[in-house]
Amino acid sequence: MATKLTLLALFATSLALAAEPAKNSCPACKANAAAGGKADACCKEVASGPYSKGSLYQLDARFTDDSGRAFSLGSLRGRRVLVDMFFASCGNACPLTVSDMLAVQGKVPAAMRGGTTYVLVSFDDARDTPEALAKYRAQRHLDSQWVLLHGDGESVRELAALLGVKYQRGEDGSYAHSNLLTVLNAEGEVVHQRVGLQGGLDETVAALAGKEGMAAK
Repeated sequence: MATKLTLLALFATSLALAAEPAKNSCPACKANAAAGGKADACCKEVASGPYSKGSLYQLDARFTDDSGRAFSLGSLRGRRVLVDMFFASCGNACPLTVSDMLAVQGKVPAAMRGGTTYVLVSFDDARDTPEALAKYRAQRHLDSQWVLLHGDGESVRELAALLGVKYQRGEDGSYAHSNLLTVLNAEGEVVHQRVGLQGGLDETVAALAGKEGMAAK
């Protein structure tokens, strides 16, 4: 895994943006449409060219969203993103973190809501199938601005390493894990992380609004 991450850094300048998603198929476009914008506006406005050296979107990982479609992290390029790694059957920290993300969503200025996406990536590749994540979406009343992702073990490990998230599966199938809310800018670069389970929501909102200096930990 370390070799892959090193190669990502070495070849960052040679990587090009993946093919433009089909009209109305991109979850980010759907979120934009739900906020009153044009359905394909975000895809048309996404910057082209190589990713920046610090972009997480260089990661060549395989994910599937809760509708069963293949999902590329690079499809989020051009949007502000708040991402959390979790598992749906968690009865402790994860529900609190998702509630905090919902609170952040409510605090984001109305003019910026259409350009912001909230991403949940599951550690539990065995149980958190796309179908299970779809049920979780319904249970938590998560709207079209949210993207819920299932990935294979390797993809999850690589993303966790880039985000600085540590996790370990217990014998009962639950996970001990870091609690990090991460803000990505339009290029997929980490600009802020809320560590732990309390506070920091205003700073997270400021980071999503592009005020990284205000969002310093």
